[in-house]
Amino acid sequence: MTAAPFPFVSISGTPLERGRQYGQQAKDRVRRSVDLYAGRLATLGVLADDLKSIVAGYVPLIEAFDPNFVVEMKGIAEGANLPFEHVVLINARTEILARARRTQAARAEHSGDGCTGVVVLPERSATGELVHAQNWDWMAECAETAIVLRVKPDEGPSYQTFTEAGGLARSGMNDKGIAVTANYLESDRDFAGDGVPLALIRRMVLQQEHLAMAMRAVAGTRKSASNNIIVSHKDGFAVSFECAPDEAFNIYPENDLIVHANHWQSQTALLKLREQAHSSWSDSFYRDWRVRRILEKSDKIGVTEVKAALSDKFGYPYAVCRPPHRSSRGHVSATVATIVMRPAAGEMELAVLPADNPSFKSYPTYRDEIAA
Repeated sequence: MTAAPFPFVSISGTPLERGRQYGQQAKDRVRRSVDLYAGRLATLGVLADDLKSIVAGYVPLIEAFDPNFVVEMKGIAEGANLPFEHVVLINARTEILARARRTQAARAEHSGDGCTGVVVLPERSATGELVHAQNWDWMAECAETAIVLRVKPDEGPSYQTFTEAGGLARSGMNDKGIAVTANYLESDRDFAGDGVPLALIRRMVLQQEHLAMAMRAVAGTRKSASNNIIVSHKDGFAVSFECAPDEAFNIYPENDLIVHANHWQSQTALLKLREQAHSSWSDSFYRDWRVRRILEKSDKIGVTEVKAALSDKFGYPYAVCRPPHRSSRGHVSATVATIVMRPAAGEMELAVLPADNPSFKSYPTYRDEIAA
């Protein structure tokens, strides 16, 4: 399976202006994102009017978190000529799909992202700079719905994010040297109530000038579901937050490395909640181990070594770098992208479906001039 490099979209201005530019420039891919998730909802019996009702419950939560997020999503909808609720669906698809399954009493189906995240601190880095990277494991169709988005707001830091088209953020970094990635976790506390959509928490991280405020956005925001969110800073700090909906457990680097897949690592967390990812991500246990084992073979670790570890094929096709293959639940899963970031240099590289297409493309960053 081959795929073209992810399109590059550059926007600037006020939230409404940025949204309109985004929707206009990425219209085709935003519509593909909508078709993908609206199609999933349809299989659960959720129709257009049902989606409006579900979205209505999330809008007050989003507005309380940051009202500009709603304004920006309305701009995206306007620019792409789509209903507002379709853009909210993209940004809250984990939560909305889960609610639909509960409402329809449907057969349980995993809706979260896989992923293997890595941070190399400067002390261990071959070039003396922090490296933050991730494999994003999800539906293979997203190779044709994702984009690289560069944003220059009228206020606050500029940032760059790899995200599904129509989404406000996913993985990324800002011009203050803060970077973020996230991967799915499951626990017995999940979906007992509504919280801020996970994608918007990552966006909140990217718009912070200070690392302390970025970490507060992760650790202090109530969520609907568990999630592992890794936050780093170019000057040499990283922390892996294992988040339950109502509590966060912090994990610091070992030997100047963070490696995290889709199972809980914090012993404190495991004493307080029940791990529920075994049936969804049983390969997580060796993905985590394999990446750390490969990286630990090098005294100094550079981008080349990170890319090699994230391309590991042990356990194929259920590998660190997985090819498109049909899961036991019927959809085609894959490592959709490998993302490698160097926040100090402001550089981001991505490979699309890297199991089949291992070449990387470098993208212009927020450091480059953004046309109005």
